[in-house]
Amino acid sequence: RDYNIGCLVKRLQRIDKGMSGDARNLFAAYVPYGDLAKYARELSPGLRRDLAGSMKLLRDKSFQDLLVNYPRPQRTFVSAYAYPDTVSSVFVMRDTDGNVYKPGDYLEAFSHFVKKNEAHIDAIRILLSRPREWKPAALDELRQQLTRSKYRFTVENLQRAHELRHHKALADIISMVKHAANEELPLLTASERVEGAFQRIAKGHKFTADQQKWLERIREHLHENLSIERDDFDVIPIFSNAGGWGAASRVFGDKKLDSLLDKFNEAIAA
Repeated sequence: RDYNIGCLVKRLQRIDKGMSGDARNLFAAYVPYGDLAKYARELSPGLRRDLAGSMKLLRDKSFQDLLVNYPRPQRTFVSAYAYPDTVSSVFVMRDTDGNVYKPGDYLEAFSHFVKKNEAHIDAIRILLSRPREWKPAALDELRQQLTRSKYRFTVENLQRAHELRHHKALADIISMVKHAANEELPLLTASERVEGAFQRIAKGHKFTADQQKWLERIREHLHENLSIERDDFDVIPIFSNAGGWGAASRVFGDKKLDSLLDKFNEAIAA
């Protein structure tokens, strides 16, 4: 959760720096004076102090839409008389030393990093050889280790590089790691991975109507998080608002639900 809150805070800070004056007026309908930078600074303690109140705004569809489609300042170019102007751009990544990498070089460095650290980073070893051990803690470790590396392998940087190099948008972090270790393995989005896992687990099983409702909640959670554990049922609103672990375990049974979560994690990481 702390990692995701940090990502959201940085995103809000970037929006504050990149918005136009008109956008600030629009944001004033949601945060005082449209000061998104101040809202970002206060978000983390606010979530701890009043989770329900903070999530009410973050789940507001119109606020979410504004966060994506807020007005930007217009960009202008000046043309010199008698001289044609050409504008071009190349997407590059920088490491901690300031070295610049084009997408292909960046992904080559990522492949080398994954292969070199399979024996040193548990999360990578789990994805490549022990999917039964996949848990939210492993996903957190993976993100942290990649981001802290010299090359700053953030999910956003890796997704952008894969989109430019392999024409696959929004590849999930699991398939990017697996593809780095073995280029024959496919790149999948989080949705494709989750749906594949659900199909494998649901095959040959019949679930009651109440169980189906909980499975849909689990599906939605996995689309966003790619892992699940028992504690999530009492802290994540989509579960806790429906009664949490107590309600879910009455529908499935404690042992059956624990086993089901293990199967989902393994299928996601497989």
